[in-house]
Amino acid sequence: MTTLTVTSRGQVTFRKEVLQHLGIRPGEQIELDLLPDGRGVIRAARPAGSITGFIGLLSDRTNKIASLEEMDAAAAAGWAGEE
Repeated sequence: MTTLTVTSRGQVTFRKEVLQHLGIRPGEQIELDLLPDGRGVIRAARPAGSITGFIGLLSDRTNKIASLEEMDAAAAAGWAGEE
């Protein structure tokens, strides 16, 4: 268990190993859920994905442009367990 000290200003500094365990890097945010029994749950704040962030995700990864028929065939082969 890690014990943290609260300053007179109500601030807490997390130790490096705690931040590493949570996967939090400098500049990132932390979420704190307060539970009714006086406990809190802390985790790294991860932004929700959006369609805007998804569009162009694979751009510049290949020079080949597949037709809709080729994409359908590749998806069907993937579902069938073929490569």
